[in-house]
Amino acid sequence: MSKDTGVKITKWASVANAPFPAEGAGNQTFSMYQLVAAVIGVPLFLAFYFRLGFWTWLIFLFFPLGVSIYLLYVYTSSKYASPYNNKVKLPGRNIEEYITMKDASLAGYVGRNKIPMEIFFENYFDGKIDLCGDALEILEARHDWASFEFAIGQAKFLVTQWIPETIMHTKKQDEDQVRDHYDRGDDFYAAFLGPSMVYTSGIISDPSKNETLEELQDNKLKLVCDKIQLKADERHLDIGCGWGTLVAYAAKNYNVDSTGITLGRNQTEFGNNRIKEYGVDSKQARIICMDYRDIPRRPKYNKITCLEMAEHVGVRLFASFLSQVRDMLEDDGLFFLQIAGLRRTWQYEDLIWGLFMAKYIFPGADASCPLAWVINQLECAGFEIQTVDTIGVHYSGTIFRWYQNWLKNKDTIVGKYGKRIWEIFLAWSTIISRQGSATCYQITAHKNLNAFDRAGLISGRRLKA
Repeated sequence: MSKDTGVKITKWASVANAPFPAEGAGNQTFSMYQLVAAVIGVPLFLAFYFRLGFWTWLIFLFFPLGVSIYLLYVYTSSKYASPYNNKVKLPGRNIEEYITMKDASLAGYVGRNKIPMEIFFENYFDGKIDLCGDALEILEARHDWASFEFAIGQAKFLVTQWIPETIMHTKKQDEDQVRDHYDRGDDFYAAFLGPSMVYTSGIISDPSKNETLEELQDNKLKLVCDKIQLKADERHLDIGCGWGTLVAYAAKNYNVDSTGITLGRNQTEFGNNRIKEYGVDSKQARIICMDYRDIPRRPKYNKITCLEMAEHVGVRLFASFLSQVRDMLEDDGLFFLQIAGLRRTWQYEDLIWGLFMAKYIFPGADASCPLAWVINQLECAGFEIQTVDTIGVHYSGTIFRWYQNWLKNKDTIVGKYGKRIWEIFLAWSTIISRQGSATCYQITAHKNLNAFDRAGLISGRRLKA
């Protein structure tokens, strides 16, 4: 235990170690009973007092007033709740030592007066705040200068954008979001993803080693292929293939017929060129630009992979997506799902980060849920779970390397695209995935059939590639 911080500080070579791993307020001090009582009870009391009918109560009181009470309750609890079981000693510095206010409207945030996190990053993106040093180092001490209370901007985004998008998830909506995000320029992503051009978590093989980003991604590619026991001449489908690296890797190293699906036009062109660079014939592997809902269901595939795309399917369509995957999979086939998720023991920081991600980084990715929800969806769709691994800390190590790459190319990319957002995204997400606020799961599943050869899956399980 460190005398300076009050808790044990790790010294792993593979990740960015936390100097101040403070605990925040969250569901440990949040009362769902009080919230439900307030949301339902207040409108009911008013309806009884003014002798209103049921439909009048439902339409004019419960929905508008209930939503308002919900937002007010969450705001109040996030603003005044105390951290639960926090043992970390913070530096106790003034806010001016971390950030510089450049706008008069922010003049009140001085000394030990903390700034709400949403107000900080929105004003940083607008150029009204500057950082007094490295973004990651400053965010590591965020509990010393920032608060995690909900602000009006997040409430507005939640009601007017996130909820409607979560309900809709039309093909047009998904296409617009993907192409606005991924077709902005391959050079933008290459600036931090590096030569591998893989936008999903890598795998650390040894926490005591400082492996490169490329080594982490190579570990992951091999691990995925090994987990689904990929064999020569099998048909492999990768849904949401990104820039096609897994498709090219599988075809080259395992001699399979591999197909990748993406909505990104730039990704399609890049992926097919990558297949050629890997020396793979276009008859053996290809990247196709299409919506996952339009994938031909026949002939079936021996192995199907989906790495961090299923979040974008959305909660509403998740069951139908899994049903489609099951229909496209051979009865003796394997399905590999790598999906980002959230912890049930949430803290307010988790929710504020999640809304930030939904607004700026991954719009439409509302199916990032706790593991139990994902498992339940898979089992209800007719799958049996073979293996589950939580790789959140691996993701932290991956994002940290993305952040380092970003810093090397920051001036060029910001000069061309004007994106200060990614600096905060990569620095903050390095922390979020390391501390468990958000994580990532690798799930291997197969059809839950009596005739399935379960003994054929027995092996010495390991996470190392």
